[in-house]
Order: sequence, then structure tokens, then C-alpha cells
Amino acid sequence: MPLDLTGRQYADVPYEEKERLFEEVKKDLRYEEYLYGCYECGICVAACPSARFYDFSPRKIAQCVAREDADLFYTLLNDSVWDCSQCFSCDRCPRKNSPGGVITLMREVAVKNGLASAQEALEGYGRVVYKIMATGTQVSPDMLQANAFPDWGPHVNDISDNLDEWRRAIPPETLHTTETSWKVDDKTITELYLIWHMTGVMDMIREIDEGLFMILQDVMEEKLEDEGYDVSFD
Repeated sequence: MPLDLTGRQYADVPYEEKERLFEEVKKDLRYEEYLYGCYECGICVAACPSARFYDFSPRKIAQCVAREDADLFYTLLNDSVWDCSQCFSCDRCPRKNSPGGVITLMREVAVKNGLASAQEALEGYGRVVYKIMATGTQVSPDMLQANAFPDWGPHVNDISDNLDEWRRAIPPETLHTTETSWKVDDKTITELYLIWHMTGVMDMIREIDEGLFMILQDVMEEKLEDEGYDVSFD
């Protein structure tokens, strides 16, 4: 379905709220490094792999933000930014814009504000986030299921249909955990937990997935307590 750029589908959202979210993006210190003004040359679109498969245009995002069009910004914030593959091919812009960088800021704002579109886009990654944050290591093959990653196309079916072969190729200690290529030492994982707590990462996760937050909270508080830290995530 073509992207509706009129903003009509979000007419019930107050304009003040759209402006507030846009201003939150603009206040980020990285904003001025990512946007200088669009020549409308189309090089970013020509270089963008997502533009080949989706109704997606990094140029539209750069132009919208440069024009400070809050209605269109809100539409793109909900319906477009999650189609970006974050490869930053668009950084070859002759004007030195980085639409991918702008999209990063927009995604962060969407997550921090708990937008439904962000929750939906990240729903399939809850188990991945849990494994990475709980163990510090990569995910196991068992997690790559078609129902969790519908946007990955047929490749994810090839993986999920042949888990026995993947387990032999990348043998975890059990069939559902991950300590294959390396083991993260306790000092490193403790430092990561403190960073995630102090920088507000856990607050962002709570906005998106309360259940995942509670699981991570239990794991992290126990680990930090064992290491002598008195940290509360409440």
C-alpha cells in the first residue's frame, strides 16, 4: 500500500504533539551534523537498498525534516522509518546530509515515547534483546523463527526449517542458550548493566515492552547485587 503523505490518517493526533516529537528530534546534538539541506538530486534514493523493495525514500525524510513539516514528519515517524536498513548508503549525499542519521534520531524518539508503531516494529526482537542483554552474546539459531521475523523473507524459513544443521554448525552448550563464540566476563556484563541503567536504556525498554523490562530487571538487579551494587530500576 502506498505511503499516505497527507497526514490524514493521523488527523486525530493533536498538531502540538506532532510538533513536540519533531522538536525532540531537533534538540538532539547530532541533528545539525545529519542535516544541511537537500539538493533533491536523488542520490540517496539510488543508493538505498530499502527503496528497491519498499515504498521508502530517504530523500522524502530529509526534505520533510528540512521543511519542518510536522504533519508529514509524524506520518514518516510511524509508517516509514522502520523500513530503513540503517546501512547508511545514503551518506554519499553530495550535500553531506545523512538521512540514515536523521532516521536514527526519529527511531529513538519513537521508542522513547512508546509509539505504537515502534512497539509493533520491535515486537519480534524481544527475545533477541533479552539474550543480548542477559548474556552479552549472540542469539541462538532457535530464535530465528518466521513468526517472530516476518519481514526477513524466505531466508528465515530456511534457518528455522533446518535447525538441526544450524545447531551442529554453531553448537551452543544447550539447544536454547548462547555461549558459542565467546563468553563475556562478569566485570564486562556488570559494566554494561550499569551503563544501560544510567543512560536510560532500561526506561526505553519499559516504554516499549513492560514484560521484557521486568524480566531484564530481575536478571540485572540480581547480578548487580551479587557484584556489590545497590541499584533499583523502579
